[in-house]
Amino acid sequence: MQHTRKRAAGLVSVAACAALILSACGESSIEAEQSENEKRAAELGDCGEINMAVNPWVGYEASAYVVGHVAQETLGCTVNYKDLKEDVSWQGFGTGEVDVVIEDWGHPDLEKKFFADQGDGSAMDGGPNGNVGIIGWYVPPWLAEEHPDILQAENLNKYAEEFATSETGDKGQFLGADPSYVQFDEAIISNLGLDFEVVFSGSEAASITAFQRAEENKEFLIGYFYEPQWLFAELPLEKVALPPYEEGCQADPAKVDCDYPETVLKKILSTSWVDEGGPGVELVQNFEWTNDDQNTVAKYISQDGMSPEDAAAKWVEDNQDKVDAWLPQ
Repeated sequence: MQHTRKRAAGLVSVAACAALILSACGESSIEAEQSENEKRAAELGDCGEINMAVNPWVGYEASAYVVGHVAQETLGCTVNYKDLKEDVSWQGFGTGEVDVVIEDWGHPDLEKKFFADQGDGSAMDGGPNGNVGIIGWYVPPWLAEEHPDILQAENLNKYAEEFATSETGDKGQFLGADPSYVQFDEAIISNLGLDFEVVFSGSEAASITAFQRAEENKEFLIGYFYEPQWLFAELPLEKVALPPYEEGCQADPAKVDCDYPETVLKKILSTSWVDEGGPGVELVQNFEWTNDDQNTVAKYISQDGMSPEDAAAKWVEDNQDKVDAWLPQ
């Protein structure tokens, strides 16, 4: 499906007007920054639109809105945020509905379908975004402190009844998150012979609430969780040791019996969007930040009640040196 992209207009004239106003009224720091942004956008040329997928976890949202804020305010792009699950986002590359997935946790199945060397060529690797993803099985701190042997997977059956709920009967409950996430927990439980049953919380927010409640009430809870995640600054969940990850141990989803690997998170981009070029493409390709950076913005959103737009704006204002390294030269 062919699509059109709106182009930013009037940037030169806006910059000129801003310059006249500043010379007449005195230049404040805000006005100076706006003037500089408008001048840069005019020099770089029209940015057009960026269709930004927003997958359902707050860390992703933090990355998406920080990049989007810089694209809009500094480069004059029009950014369209689209709330989509991971696999649905990739389907949008070929239709022009999605240009950017800003945080991919590794989808070899989707790469086979959409990358040029194996699939239809509508998507491409956009390089690392600077975050390192760690998926695993976690328990609340109180539980690890009182029962340290629970941090070894081979000891879990000893405590299975303590984790049981009315939903799981005699088996222990393993709390899954959003079922659309990358996860092999049902296979791991089966292949390690553990007396547990996966019950999905349904969302990141629900999993966070469950871990917070389990710590507060000293309840037995084990579940799927991951870093980077702002919750670790407040509640240092303890990771359970599964058999270590080895290359190929997740090749057959039904036979997985190992831990999740640490994953260098990356950007996935629409090939046609990259081919169009422009300052928005360069910005996204240059974007990299740390787990701590993401956690800071995610905390602004989840704990401090800021909108994603305001959280992004605050971080950008406080970290202009990092932002400058992403900008087209």
